[in-house]
Amino acid sequence: MALSAGTCLGHYDVTSLLGEGGMGQVWQATDTQLGRQVALKILPDAFAADPDRLARFTREAQILASLNHPNIAAIHGIEESEGTRALVLELVEGPTLADRIAQGPIPKAAFSRHQPLTSDPELRPSANNNLFVFALPE
Repeated sequence: MALSAGTCLGHYDVTSLLGEGGMGQVWQATDTQLGRQVALKILPDAFAADPDRLARFTREAQILASLNHPNIAAIHGIEESEGTRALVLELVEGPTLADRIAQGPIPKAAFSRHQPLTSDPELRPSANNNLFVFALPE
């Protein structure tokens, strides 16, 4: 199922495309049962038939469900409708890492009290906008 604004996926009314990356698209939607805004990460149809990609998508959901941290968006569940699979995620709004990088270098001091950033091929601001920047504590 190709999504667009106005499409329904189960009880979610899709409103706008938030971003696109190697594992699919992320859409903003309204949860009509709970009356809240969510993000839907859609597994593309081409990947839905690939057992390895489907397993990776399921693993991502399980890993997210096992994490509980204020700086990690919560997963609300998995939705499947008419063959389309989606992760239902907390909608996080604000500037993305790509937005912050566009403003210029981030001072090294901003990271001095925090653990080093990890290297992950999915964490590419040019490929997706799923990283958000929040003010660091003093």
